Amino acid sequence: MDSSDSGDGWDSGDDGDSGMEKLNAVVERITYANEDNGFSVIKVKSRGYSDLVTVVGKFAAINAGAVAEFFGEWAVDAKYGKQFLATKYNETMPATISGLEKYLGSGLIKGVGPVNARRIVRHFREDTLRVIEEQPKRLLEISGIGEKRVEMITTAWKEHMEIKNLMLFLQGHGVSTTHAIKIFKEYGDKSIEVVEENPYRLADDIWGIGFRTADRIAQKLGVGTESALRCRAGLVYMLGEFAGDGHCYAKKDDLIRQTVEILDISESLICECIVDLISEKRIISVEDEYMYMPAFYHSERGIARRILDIMATDAGFREFDVEGIIKRTGADMGIEFDDVQKEAVRAAISSEFMVLTGGPGTGKTTVTRAIINAFERIGAKVFLAAPTGRAAKRMAETTKREAKTIHRLLEMKPPDGYKRNADNPLNCDVLIVDEASMLDAILAYNLLKAVKNITKVIFVGDVDQLPSVGPGNVLKDIISSGAVCTIELKKIFRQAMNSDIIKNAHKVNRSEFPNLNNKTNTDFFFVEAVEFADVAQKIIELCKTRLPKFYNADPVEDIQVLCPMNKGDAGAINLNAALQSALNPRTEYVSYGNSKFRLGDKVMQVKNNYDKNVFNGDIGRIASINLEDRVVTIRFDGTDVEYDTTELDEVVLAYAITIHKSQGSEYKIVVAPITTQHYMMLQKNLLYTCITRAKSALVIVGTKKAIAMAVNNKKAATRNTMLAELLRQRCEV
Repeated sequence: MDSSDSGDGWDSGDDGDSGMEKLNAVVERITYANEDNGFSVIKVKSRGYSDLVTVVGKFAAINAGAVAEFFGEWAVDAKYGKQFLATKYNETMPATISGLEKYLGSGLIKGVGPVNARRIVRHFREDTLRVIEEQPKRLLEISGIGEKRVEMITTAWKEHMEIKNLMLFLQGHGVSTTHAIKIFKEYGDKSIEVVEENPYRLADDIWGIGFRTADRIAQKLGVGTESALRCRAGLVYMLGEFAGDGHCYAKKDDLIRQTVEILDISESLICECIVDLISEKRIISVEDEYMYMPAFYHSERGIARRILDIMATDAGFREFDVEGIIKRTGADMGIEFDDVQKEAVRAAISSEFMVLTGGPGTGKTTVTRAIINAFERIGAKVFLAAPTGRAAKRMAETTKREAKTIHRLLEMKPPDGYKRNADNPLNCDVLIVDEASMLDAILAYNLLKAVKNITKVIFVGDVDQLPSVGPGNVLKDIISSGAVCTIELKKIFRQAMNSDIIKNAHKVNRSEFPNLNNKTNTDFFFVEAVEFADVAQKIIELCKTRLPKFYNADPVEDIQVLCPMNKGDAGAINLNAALQSALNPRTEYVSYGNSKFRLGDKVMQVKNNYDKNVFNGDIGRIASINLEDRVVTIRFDGTDVEYDTTELDEVVLAYAITIHKSQGSEYKIVVAPITTQHYMMLQKNLLYTCITRAKSALVIVGTKKAIAMAVNNKKAATRNTMLAELLRQRCEV
């Protein structure tokens, strides 16, 4: 008979061997599950209890419908009442029809949702799991299930059982279900073998597993705190931390000191391991003082070498009548260039490598268009590129010509890498790169590797903005070296002076306090909010009601909240949750960890994914959610990209993002919380970057004190780089 009665539940009782109580039960539903640490609250049905019992503990991918023995003790929570606190459990397969339906329909197998689960179980009844495991072709007997879905179910079931075994092995080591799935995808049936042999590999190979998690697993697997394996992994981790802060290298003393702090081991052991890593070329030492990860060492020197090679090669444009070209270009554009603009076009034609820099309203876009027109008049083939999709799109709109992201320009093809390189260079006479302040060392090197020596290169960017998210300070280093022709645009044009956004951006850049008068017809507003909770409430009101009404704007597409940092009451994480509830109250969603991603949500990619051709900082919208196949489709600039639900740690909600992540983008309306809670991040270049992201309107919500802190903090963090010195010395690199 079809029942949910006696077959699945057993009496609870005392476990005499362990001294713990035992609860035999059927899992009815998962109330809460934290993907990061496995902590879960579940509701179970157990014989002898009329109501569902709450069980709390860390469980390895447990699903509704599962039959399990829980070991632990009873406790009474002041808020939630009586609970069973489980310290371990054993799981078996469900035996009843209803249990099987619940188990298969819980989302554990890709391709089987509640509807197909019901069909399969009603057809095969108690024999269901044996059929899936031993005779999967019989699933074709079910109406609506074809060959493709049978293959999907068979593969998913096999993976599920292997992941279960892996989870049982990792249980108690602080590894989440999602991480276990990623470990399995990376190593397959060798997962346990790899983890036992060297758990620190997880930090290198698995996105989302850091050194601390790998170290915790290693300790529980018996790796000694003073082992060379742990020390070497710790050193590589620390170099990665320096890179995460934008540094290309770490000073040796700093590296040793910080590694001692995190590992709590002897300095002598660390010095020995540094020598070993240098001999293995996993660390490159310069003058026994500067410690590089190889990628950053080769990138810095590669950038310098390519720039010097390009500058040393005559591209063959010097015989043209430059002054005549400038005059005719101005006539074509209907513009009479000033002296600096003429000098910029002149330098572009006569120099092999050039930088064009300047703040908002100084005419960088106009001069870039003039340079393009001048080269096209000569008959040169010009390529346009920018580091991000949004920056490339904006460049295409302003120049009325095709502009590509650097990754697309270089024809990135995983797993082979960049198709365009030194052996297969770009076929152009001139390469113009916008938003060059965003170029990190590795991307800049890969770009310049693909440029012929006879190609002219022009970097365009605002050097006063925040530096790249990745390691290096390429644009600033090139300019400060003095080795490259640099044209700086300083004059603010009359039409730009009508914008308080532009005027205040320049005031901040000069370390002057901005004008906060909120006058009529301004595009720069200040809303005072002292209490942190009040900041969030006012931002929600602005985004949901006031700004959309006043500017006839779409609250999701046209308005972007930019925050100095992720954490805090007025940080991006907290504001995203609040804005999601206010702007997208849809009920269709998929959970990942503590996040709920709803249909229509605005999301941002937070890592480069070359397979999907989406990159760190790309913003999209959730277009569809398929719970049965566990697939979420996100639309990025008109292109649909599929994510397995286990890959959702690659995206975050993007109603609010950090100012760092906004680089290269421009938004119709920007709302920015600037409060003293963000004091650690309040710097002049951060506020300046924030202001310059806004096109039609900027609203700062916070306090004048916080704004003053940012304006007066001129000490942007110094990055450890050698590019400027390498160019300055013009040394052999």
